[in-house]
Order: sequence, then structure tokens, then C-alpha cells
Amino acid sequence: MADTGIDPAKAAPRSGPGAVLFVCGMNAIRSPMAEAIARSVLPAGTYVASAGVRPGERDPFVDTVLDEIGLDLGARQPQTLDELEDDYFDVIVTLAPEAHHRALEMTRGNAVEVIYWPTPDPTVATGTRERILDAYREVRDMLKQRITSGRGWSRGPAGG
Repeated sequence: MADTGIDPAKAAPRSGPGAVLFVCGMNAIRSPMAEAIARSVLPAGTYVASAGVRPGERDPFVDTVLDEIGLDLGARQPQTLDELEDDYFDVIVTLAPEAHHRALEMTRGNAVEVIYWPTPDPTVATGTRERILDAYREVRDMLKQRITSGRGWSRGPAGG
């Protein structure tokens, strides 16, 4: 048998979707965090994008908490669902109720799976800068755990 240089124990089958879209309210916090994390952990060749239901502004706290784990958004700016260049995804993961309702409306009659991952909005946090950053870190860590676990990519009987 030829040596391919690939350790079979590390060559796990694809556990996630081939193309995933993360959607939240304004594509400013939750969905860009999910996009950056997914790009860093999903298999090469997985198409990952994010968008919002309505226009938003880039949030500097997102840059801070992503930098803490060695990720960044680069020059990426928030975009709406209407601004997406591609519209074919295996899975659309919604991170806010309004995003979930919009994604269901958009995909009615299409064979795309829409999954809701309830994710808190860290902008409701008040107090010191550190307390606010802790709320963003909690969202970041929740998304990272969900994406890296390999679970939650299907609605399935357990609710994803």
C-alpha cells in the first residue's frame, strides 16, 4: 500500500456541511464571529459566509475577542442577506429569532436546512469594558464549542 502521508486516524470524514451560512440581525457580532471560527476549524474546501437581516456596523468588541484566540475578520464589513453573492448553502445557521424567521421565508420550497442556534446578544451587557467583553467572550466560546463539536449541523430528533 502506498504511503500517502496522511495519518488515517486524523483523516476523519467531513462532519459538517459543504457550504454554510451564518445569519444574525445585523451581521455585526454573532454571525461574523461564527464565520471566522468556522473558517478556522471546518475542513478545507468548506464554503463559509455570514450575513444579517438588516444593515449593521462592524463592532470593535468582536475584533478584540477574536484577536484573543488568534482570529480576525480582516477588512470584512457587515453585509445583508440581499447583498450575498452566493445563495446556495447546505445549511443556514440562524443565531437570532428574526434571522431564523427570515431564513425560513427565504428558503421556503428549497432543499436547504435551516437550523436555529439560540445565541445571546452581548450588546445587552452593561458595566465596565471588561464585563462587556466577558459577554462577547461568552458568545464567542459558545459558538466555538458548537462549531468544533461537530454536533448541531442537523435538526435531527434531538433538536440539533
